[in-house]
Amino acid sequence: MQTRTKTPHTDTVDIRITGPAEKKAEVLRDLKKHGYVDTSDCAPWRELFPELKDEPEYSVILRAARNRSGLTQIELSEKTGIAQSHLSSMENGKLEIGKDRAKRLAEVLDLDYRIFL
Repeated sequence: MQTRTKTPHTDTVDIRITGPAEKKAEVLRDLKKHGYVDTSDCAPWRELFPELKDEPEYSVILRAARNRSGLTQIELSEKTGIAQSHLSSMENGKLEIGKDRAKRLAEVLDLDYRIFL
């Protein structure tokens, strides 16, 4: 069986640099101008929430976005036209979201649809 693969929408690179401590703030400020982000104090979310390690990323994102918006599955269903049972299956990782549904969800939840794919 073939499985869908994800390709990043933007190629990224991790940079590790060494230099004088007194220049750190200046260098980070300059790098931010070019779109770089300081991730030195970040931890992968799967390490922070080990109880979610086996869940697909899209299901965790959907559940979190719906909760952030203060919507129930029924309310989200009414706004998107996606059956509540399908929303439940997507949140539980049993049903892939797909591009059409991702666009409808993203519009209501105020997100970029690609986050669900």
